[in-house]
Amino acid sequence: PRMIEEIKDFLLTARRKDAKSVKIKKNKDNVKFKVRCSRYLYTLVITDKEKAEKLKQSLPPGLAVKELKGFLARSRLSSCPYSVRVPSECSICRPDRSGGSSLGRSRRHGRWMSSAQVDYIAPWWIYWLHNFPHINLRFQPIDNSFQPEEENYQQSLIFLACVAAAGLGLNLLCLAIYLSCLCCCHKDEEEESKKPNSCCVTWSAVTAGLITCIAVGVGFYGNSETNDGVYQLTYSLYNANHTLGGVDSLVTGTMGSMKSGLHQHLARLDEIFATRGDYVQTLQFMQQMADNVIKQLLGLPDWEEAKVDLASIADQTARVEYYRWLTYLLILILDLIICLLACLGLAKQSRWLLTTMMVFGVLTLVLSWTSLGADLATAVGTSDFCVSPDKFLLSQTKGVIGTDIVHYYLYCNQTLSNPFQQPLTIFQRSLTTMQIQIHGLLQFAVPLFPTAERDLLGIQHVLNSSEASLHQLTALLDCRGLNKDYLDAMVGVCYDGVEGVLYLCLFSSLASCAFTVMLCAIPRAWRQIACRERDYDDIDEEDPFNPRARRIVAQNPNLTNMHSFCSYSSSMGSQTSIHPPASTVSNAPMSENMNQAALFGGNPRYENVPLIGRGSPPPSVYSQPYRNNYSPSMRATYLSMTEEQIRHFGNDFQA
Repeated sequence: PRMIEEIKDFLLTARRKDAKSVKIKKNKDNVKFKVRCSRYLYTLVITDKEKAEKLKQSLPPGLAVKELKGFLARSRLSSCPYSVRVPSECSICRPDRSGGSSLGRSRRHGRWMSSAQVDYIAPWWIYWLHNFPHINLRFQPIDNSFQPEEENYQQSLIFLACVAAAGLGLNLLCLAIYLSCLCCCHKDEEEESKKPNSCCVTWSAVTAGLITCIAVGVGFYGNSETNDGVYQLTYSLYNANHTLGGVDSLVTGTMGSMKSGLHQHLARLDEIFATRGDYVQTLQFMQQMADNVIKQLLGLPDWEEAKVDLASIADQTARVEYYRWLTYLLILILDLIICLLACLGLAKQSRWLLTTMMVFGVLTLVLSWTSLGADLATAVGTSDFCVSPDKFLLSQTKGVIGTDIVHYYLYCNQTLSNPFQQPLTIFQRSLTTMQIQIHGLLQFAVPLFPTAERDLLGIQHVLNSSEASLHQLTALLDCRGLNKDYLDAMVGVCYDGVEGVLYLCLFSSLASCAFTVMLCAIPRAWRQIACRERDYDDIDEEDPFNPRARRIVAQNPNLTNMHSFCSYSSSMGSQTSIHPPASTVSNAPMSENMNQAALFGGNPRYENVPLIGRGSPPPSVYSQPYRNNYSPSMRATYLSMTEEQIRHFGNDFQA
């Protein structure tokens, strides 16, 4: 039944991992279930010949994951050994966040598994980044292997950041040249206010806004992916540290009980059995077995002495990741706010808002290029590590932990022997021998020495607790637990982590392009706004043809004596001697004006209607024959100038 649950758990994992297809291959000696997913391939093999033959006869062709789960639930495969393996050409499956993948959990039940192996394979973008040129600051190519302690390797990463700094300088230089050309080139104001230029500014702003929105979306996704990868790394480090801490505590506790508790009981029993040489010899043999157990425990690696504090590394990594995530979140929000305010300034034609956003745009441009350099160096350095992480770990643990132990945990395949198998076997045999001796003493010595029963039971309790510790120690020292944590950490760093950093690089590139376009569009928009305001200010406020003057008249009807500049220029020379009383402009309706024109001119003149209402200038001296065609009210309106106005303007503007 447990095996059936393990198979169902395995298939459920495959289904949860976006299974594409399930294929069943019926061989001569076994039955294979192949579950192909987007990134990996699960293979489940039923190796028992009898059960495999029954499966071949009963399995229908083309079985889905859900149907296969139901079939296995209805089956009676009580003791069928099977194996789960992932081929080397397929990448590793992603673990479940709730506590590891079901495949990893099922692999811990060793007696149900005949073989279990999971291989780590770096994705394609890791090799692409690893092949980036590695050049030190003296422009010399260096080896691209991950060597963070080497000065040349550090300089190669700094060189990548300097490339981004050079891109920033080139970008700012191009912007400076563009702004200089824009300031030096004087175009006609009419040409500046043409519609095509306005459309160019509008479309530039729209393009910059769209690119910024896309960049912010990509940045949010990349920031989340990077955070997920680092979280998975820290989670695996905490699990590995918990495993190593458990090993140390079990070894320390077992050695303490053997040295103190067992030694005290044996010393008292030696006094009790002083008259029986055979019992004393048995006690001496048990003391030798206890010393042998302590010797085997001392042969196990001391992780604390090796200064492998994974918890502190995980804490520092989590702290740095938190500040990195928060910094990028603020940068993303800042980019979005600057883009929205710049669009608002263009819409409202606010020069001060556009100027402020231009300053912040330059600041954001610098931040984008800086983050691009940092992300590029981080991605390349992490990719160099992800190409061969085992090589780096072996070099770091050389001389501290045995190479065979590191190989055992990194690769965890059946071709490698367990380096702890011999000491654990000796530990088990010593405990078994001691328990047999204690059982014999309880059976034969207690009737003769009743006072020895308490110490013998105490020794038996120590041996039972040591045996329980041995089983726990065997499980913790098994390579599958730490190897799973190692693979989970590699998947988190090299899949989610580096992928997220690449998306952040794309965000920085798009943001720099968007703000470059915005910084090119804002000065042109600022210049167009200034040109329109200058044209608006050049209009004479006393000009009756000015719409602003007409609005003032409409708002204040008492201001009736507003004469146009042309009224003075078209007056006759004899106007200085004429001082008719000031009369208001006729506000009569259209029909009344037409009637007046009919009375004084003979025929209704429709062209006189707008002239009466808006104060058109009277005819000049060259239009004497037609002067009688105007009504007296019109002439009185345009000839009502005071002497002060005549002295002010003189005869400079007479026709």
